[in-house]
Amino acid sequence: MPMFSAAPRRALWASAFLSLTVLAVACGGSDDPAPEVPAERTPTMLALQKIGGFNRNTDGSTTLGAAEVTAYDAASRRLFVVNGANGTVDVVNLADPANPVLISTIDVAALGAGVNSVAVHDGLVALAIQANPKTSPGLVAFYNASTLALVNSVAVGALPDMLTFTPDGLRVLVANEGEPNSYGLVDSVDPEGSVSVITVNRGGVPTVATAGFSAFNGQEAALRAQGIRIFGPGASAAQDFEPEYITISADGRTAYVTLQENNAIATVDVATATVTSVRPLGFKDHSVAGFGLDASDEDGGTNTNSGTAAVNIVTRPIKGMYLPDAIASYQVNGVTYLITANEGDARADWPGFNEETRVRAYCAAAGFDPAVFPDANLLFDSGLGRLRITNSPNGGNTGKNAAGQCNELWAFGGRSFSIWSTDVARVYDSGDDFEQRTRTLPNVNFNAGHEDNNLDARSANKGPEPEGVVVAKFGSKTFAFIVLERVGGVMVYDVSTPANATFVTYLNTRTGLTGDLGPEALSFIPAAQSPNGKPLLVVGHEVSGTVAVFEIGLTY
Repeated sequence: MPMFSAAPRRALWASAFLSLTVLAVACGGSDDPAPEVPAERTPTMLALQKIGGFNRNTDGSTTLGAAEVTAYDAASRRLFVVNGANGTVDVVNLADPANPVLISTIDVAALGAGVNSVAVHDGLVALAIQANPKTSPGLVAFYNASTLALVNSVAVGALPDMLTFTPDGLRVLVANEGEPNSYGLVDSVDPEGSVSVITVNRGGVPTVATAGFSAFNGQEAALRAQGIRIFGPGASAAQDFEPEYITISADGRTAYVTLQENNAIATVDVATATVTSVRPLGFKDHSVAGFGLDASDEDGGTNTNSGTAAVNIVTRPIKGMYLPDAIASYQVNGVTYLITANEGDARADWPGFNEETRVRAYCAAAGFDPAVFPDANLLFDSGLGRLRITNSPNGGNTGKNAAGQCNELWAFGGRSFSIWSTDVARVYDSGDDFEQRTRTLPNVNFNAGHEDNNLDARSANKGPEPEGVVVAKFGSKTFAFIVLERVGGVMVYDVSTPANATFVTYLNTRTGLTGDLGPEALSFIPAAQSPNGKPLLVVGHEVSGTVAVFEIGLTY
């Protein structure tokens, strides 16, 4: 998402200074030195406090809903919230952030099957609307934030999801996932993934250009050799690439797009709507100190397949596929860096194909290769047996030697956030910090799911599952805010020095099975645009249906 900064505040100072200068010239000029524009102060500390919330599930006006993606319009002081359960957008009055109030709903039934994402820029609301069936081209519809009137709409690719404006608001980019309905069946349809670049043309008709991946067709073997996952049965590169999330550089010229299932990032030239590269993210080595994980929900025993839940964060000889969902970008000394929330995702629910399995089921026949796994007891559920892994890491690689013994295991997700250079070289990874910091929470069990409060429930499957990330800059410091979809809460890190990011704070506002459950996405509202003059963080929760409003407290 675009990075917010002190630009609006500096613009106001500049405007005021220009007015004073014009007045002085009109009165005969002045030799007084020009006033200096004050630099934004850099905080020494940052804290989060929940000051308000909105519960779509208890308002009583319509059917229940799930709050997912949020976007804020400063002029109207309205928050637009994708209601995933109803396929609509809730419009919330945020004039008093301590008491958000539902005022209307945008229903897109006449345009498509439902809304997947929302973005706002200067009074214009953009909605990503999927078709029925989802394999058909979708729409991006534009609405007036104040009147909620439909302005216009344009056709885009199949299953449009995350969308975002360029910093200048002239264009909207949307990630068209192009998911198949199935694999290898009579009625199987697998559309190509793409990124639509929409020139908004306010007051006119928007135009659309498509950044597709057809140029990579025929290069599948070479791409797999680089480490890019292309593994859907019978799928070409263009069909297999499924754009998930987009961030745009500060100058608006370049977009970076996560291809989640492919464990890769695509780079798009915005002006020409061209995919210029697709780069693999590689793997996380969980055998390295500080990069451990809790890999089992039955590790409260020794060499057993009937153990109990326990917290056991240790290094293991396995690899983690980053498979990021959200991505953000920011600059340090003019250099752009990317931040990914390494959620993990599996193609496990498609008719005709399921890549997900467990270690014990996959390796039981011939066991482990002792050269790689000297401890054969790791095959028990108390070791690695319960861990969910892929049976299709990339192409024909099975992770087994000629004797059928497992010699390589790939788990879903990194259970972390990572910082990358724009050519996708990893600069930093938070390692096992998320699990270490959530192991003793007083309000929720370790690695609980978002629909349960069971100890260790998610340990064998992606752990806390980092989902969304945004960045915010205060003075000379940049902070990353990352939500954990399963156990919940917001992690905050100082990423001002990319290779040495440091933990700042963590706030989790669930209590067992109540409170804010299943954070999906978050948005940052800078102080200059905030209704209460304080920087805010807004988080949508898909399970509880709640929107949480956090005030960012800065200490100087």
